[in-house]
Amino acid sequence: MLKMTHLSKVYRTEVVETYALRDFNIDVKEGEFVAVTGPSGSGKTTFLTIAGLLETFTGGEYHLDGVEVSNLNDNARSKIRNEKIGFIFQAFNLIPDLNVFDNIEVPLRYRGMKSAERKQRIMDSLERVGLASRAKHYPAELSGGQQQRVAIARALAGSPRLLLADEPTGNLDTQMARGVMELLEEIHRDGATIVMVTHDPELAARAQRNVHIIDGQVVDLAEEPRFHAVKAGNRE
Repeated sequence: MLKMTHLSKVYRTEVVETYALRDFNIDVKEGEFVAVTGPSGSGKTTFLTIAGLLETFTGGEYHLDGVEVSNLNDNARSKIRNEKIGFIFQAFNLIPDLNVFDNIEVPLRYRGMKSAERKQRIMDSLERVGLASRAKHYPAELSGGQQQRVAIARALAGSPRLLLADEPTGNLDTQMARGVMELLEEIHRDGATIVMVTHDPELAARAQRNVHIIDGQVVDLAEEPRFHAVKAGNRE
């Protein structure tokens, strides 16, 4: 489903190169629920934006659903992003001037989908997250947990093959976070492939598999002390 091999991402200025990802390797199979953890600045969000085709990479290979994405032009990347990938962000990313129904409809319009199908998908996804009665409400009229459920509904309405979640419970209290996580687990049981970045070890433990990132590389937690010793030795 999602495979990165020896992938790198370098940010360059006139005087310095910064590696956000270096020799990065990950393989997420169809139907997996993978939690991605690691300290702040380790490269988790960079990985997720590259996985979602929101950002390009510097070197290595990235195959998504069997396609090498570096060979795709902008239009082809946008088409895959719109049709195969769903996004859930920590900040919800809802448009404040649009009601719930219209927020979910925006990405569906880009597909050229007919009005009747759009409406059916929107109402089905809102029913799924328990917010069918809030279709005409605006984001400011909803709690944080409800806004995140709208964001999940927006992703689900597109029937994505891959769901990418960046700290989906980061702005929520414990009870709301639990409800969002239960919803993601239900979506996974129905067959979705989910990759979730999180700082919360309790949430990470509920995923099928935990991938840990340090200094832009995937590391084995059991070998983490040795990894840091090698890094320190390389700097001397």
